[in-house]
Amino acid sequence: MLTAFARAFKTPDLRKKLLFTLGIIVIYRLGAHVPVPGVSYENVQICMNQADANSGLFGLVNMFSGGALLQITIFALGIMPYITASIILQLLTVVIPRLEALKKEGQSGTAKITQYTRYLTVALAILQGTGLVATARSGALFSGCAVASEIVPDQSIFITISMVVTMTAGTAVVMWLGELITDRGIGNGMSILMFISIAAGFPGSLWAIKQQGKIADGWVEFGAVILVGLVMVGLVVFVEQAQRRVPVQYAKRMIGRRSYGGTSTYIPLKVNQAGVIPVIFASSLLYIPALIAQFSNSQAGWAQWIERHFVRGDHPYYIVTYFLLIVFFAFFYVAISFNPEEVADNMKKYGGFIPGIRAGRPTAEYLSYVLNRITWPGSLYLGLIALVPTMALVLASTDPNSFPFGGTSILIIVGVGLETVKQIESQLQQRNYEGFLR
Repeated sequence: MLTAFARAFKTPDLRKKLLFTLGIIVIYRLGAHVPVPGVSYENVQICMNQADANSGLFGLVNMFSGGALLQITIFALGIMPYITASIILQLLTVVIPRLEALKKEGQSGTAKITQYTRYLTVALAILQGTGLVATARSGALFSGCAVASEIVPDQSIFITISMVVTMTAGTAVVMWLGELITDRGIGNGMSILMFISIAAGFPGSLWAIKQQGKIADGWVEFGAVILVGLVMVGLVVFVEQAQRRVPVQYAKRMIGRRSYGGTSTYIPLKVNQAGVIPVIFASSLLYIPALIAQFSNSQAGWAQWIERHFVRGDHPYYIVTYFLLIVFFAFFYVAISFNPEEVADNMKKYGGFIPGIRAGRPTAEYLSYVLNRITWPGSLYLGLIALVPTMALVLASTDPNSFPFGGTSILIIVGVGLETVKQIESQLQQRNYEGFLR
């Protein structure tokens, strides 16, 4: 990885792209520390010092915003509205024929779907910004803080609308910055911003573990967390690179005096075909009962039962439900993102076949069988990666939310890191081959 970056900086045009990307990252991190007008910065810092930024209902969103959510900055919503909009559009593509037709149109259809994603991102940013402002005004953003209700001193309509508009505009700017990295930087703009948001919280979380440690001034706990994190990164890299290659052969075809085809290739089916999406789905779904219980302010039995079993991540009910939801969403997302019948039809159209399998429906059934077989270990791997930090720290009688190398963060950081290095390597190879051919 270091060799790839060193070679990239020696290439003039790649160096410009890398420096441009670093400049956008600096702007993004600066915006994550500029408070929204109308917010008492002093009271926010008091409550931040008393609360755990990784726990509670807003822990996941706060992680994706790089800690900007609970500080109520102009980039408080971060990249989360865009992620949600992208997932919704991807799901609707399977349901709505018009979107499915656009997806098949190629680049023009993809551009149209991207435009719809932008509109939906702004709409979701308005909804989430309104919810965040209402939560901050009510004092529920920092439960247990003495000055939580004074975070927004002026609760007039004008200030409220200004805060929502500012956060929505911040989300639009974040989306624009991500597209700039994609177009003029090294690519994968949204993923890189997500990577930066999560990585920004690692140093503070690691130092907090060291300060809370009891053995050798916390250095033993600090070293143990680093060791577990490295083991998890190695496991994630191994599984993320693992794939089942289904061989495909193309028959020779004579067109005029020329023969086409006769080549062999393969279909790469990843063990973790769904990526990090099942973990995000499961986490978001588990927030809903706790969110309802918190905002209902009810003292009924059902509300107290939810608060006991589904608010903290170390309860057995929460752990089992979380694991089962991850497994379910892994199969669900693979089913909607990979269509064996469509792949089989495309292979048949161009004269391709899997050795030993007849073209058409038998090929689709074989691909579906293979996909189900490899999705099982992939879904179990996702569930274990997501729960390893929680289980380890529960056994150690430590707060599970204090572990910085959570399953979601590790999956995203490793996945984005591998993809970014691949893109840099491919651009380097293109330039080297071009020079060689000359």
